[in-house]
Amino acid sequence: MSEEVRVRQGGRRTAPALAGLGVAALLMGAATFDAGSAPLGPVPEPPAVPGPQAPAMERARPVSLGIPALELHTRRLTDLGLTGGGRLEAPGPWQAVGWYTAGPAPGEEGAAVLAGHVDSRSGPAVFFGLELLEPGHRIRIGRADGTTARFAVERVEQYAKDDFPARRVYGPTGGSAELRLITCGGAFDSRTGHYRANTVVYARLIG
Repeated sequence: MSEEVRVRQGGRRTAPALAGLGVAALLMGAATFDAGSAPLGPVPEPPAVPGPQAPAMERARPVSLGIPALELHTRRLTDLGLTGGGRLEAPGPWQAVGWYTAGPAPGEEGAAVLAGHVDSRSGPAVFFGLELLEPGHRIRIGRADGTTARFAVERVEQYAKDDFPARRVYGPTGGSAELRLITCGGAFDSRTGHYRANTVVYARLIG
């Protein structure tokens, strides 16, 4: 299978190159992702019924990510940790998705975190259009043990970076297996070179 990302192409931002992305220490501070969002074409309607909550899976590293509604499939996943300043490391390539390895794996009990850029100077990046997902849209994550974790989107939220609800995003899930996809959103601040908000997709395991 190709290592390249397939992603629906849309409008291009003209903002300067984004200065990387980072998240304050999980459960301790605000998230600051320096990627943006821009409109795509129409996104397919989600299923009417998201599906029941599935039991958590054993831990296995993610090896692929698919979001059919965004026409996205990638095997370019990279490990993320925290920097010395307690911020989430940035995925290096614009088209790579980063998994926070100190947290749960997708499918495992808890809130697994995947982060990515939305755009760059050259055009859309891997999480371009993430804010257009709706409840019921499906997310598929292939895992190293040969299994697939299937999630349904529950909601999409946008938070100002200075008011990011870290505990709500990263905190305990009451025993369920959940997923968070995080990137930037909101207006671009040309003074700081950063976007002013974060887009967070909340999803739950359905199979």
